[in-house]
Amino acid sequence: MKDVADHLGVSRQLVSLVLRDLPGASEETRRRVRAAAEELGYHPDDSARVLRGHRSRRLGVLFTMREPFEVDLVEELFAGAAERGYALVLGPLSAARSQRTVLAELLGQRIEGLLVLAAEGGSATIDDLPGIPLVQLGGPRALETADDVRVDDTAGIDLLVEHLAGLGHRAITHVSGGDGPNARERRLAYEAAMERRGLALDVVPAAFTEDAGARAAQDLLARKRLPSAILAANDRCAAGVLGTLVRAGVRVPADVSVAGFDDSSIARLPYTQMTTVRHDPARLAGAALDAIVRRIDDPDATTVRHLEPPLLIVRASTGPALAR
Repeated sequence: MKDVADHLGVSRQLVSLVLRDLPGASEETRRRVRAAAEELGYHPDDSARVLRGHRSRRLGVLFTMREPFEVDLVEELFAGAAERGYALVLGPLSAARSQRTVLAELLGQRIEGLLVLAAEGGSATIDDLPGIPLVQLGGPRALETADDVRVDDTAGIDLLVEHLAGLGHRAITHVSGGDGPNARERRLAYEAAMERRGLALDVVPAAFTEDAGARAAQDLLARKRLPSAILAANDRCAAGVLGTLVRAGVRVPADVSVAGFDDSSIARLPYTQMTTVRHDPARLAGAALDAIVRRIDDPDATTVRHLEPPLLIVRASTGPALAR
């Protein structure tokens, strides 16, 4: 600020008023100060500003960078947080960055709330969270009392089973998400949907990754007879299934239909064209941000339980069942 002040021949205090959007400077002075700051490449020090203030207006995000579902949400969270006057501090988990390390970094940035999208090791549950306002957003579950925003897994799976059954499929295998977040809910929803239709259950344990889907497909290929359709726990798993089947000479969907869950970027690729269910990341992010801002403003507010209804997206990976 001193450089900007010296450049214009004004006081540092005046420059500070302009850059902090405080009253006390004319519009012409504001224009000149901002132009000089841009010319000199000056950017306000947000960390210093936070230290001076009583509130940081920062929200931490605990997530991973390998899951398209989470990346889509983080992109929407950036825009939504800014609209609400908050900034995001990202805390990516990885094999080299433990939950304890990431949370310590986030708390060091004086976050006022935490959005939990993932847990260490891809677990379905999470604990040892800080005692600040938090929202569980589409991923692991921590506390029953925590605000929770996620896709309606039961409705999504039912849409997919209804779609496949409507195409004449009776032997529908579920390649599960193993111990991952929402995997149990999706498996139970598959079992309930199949039983309502009088169809036999067939669950192959896997995980929310392409590798796990590929291994599950290899197990199915080792059987004497393939199922008519395969419903994977998410799009990544479904992509592993689809690619392995095609490489083995199985025609998708002529021989076997394959469906996923999430409508992530991998489902929309020209060479997958995967049937799936989608949700609106912007709506999920908005609901989570509204919940956490409300919790920050009122710690005693009623607990939020938001289930986002998904929409069936039919693409080329599913088709009518062959006569058996």
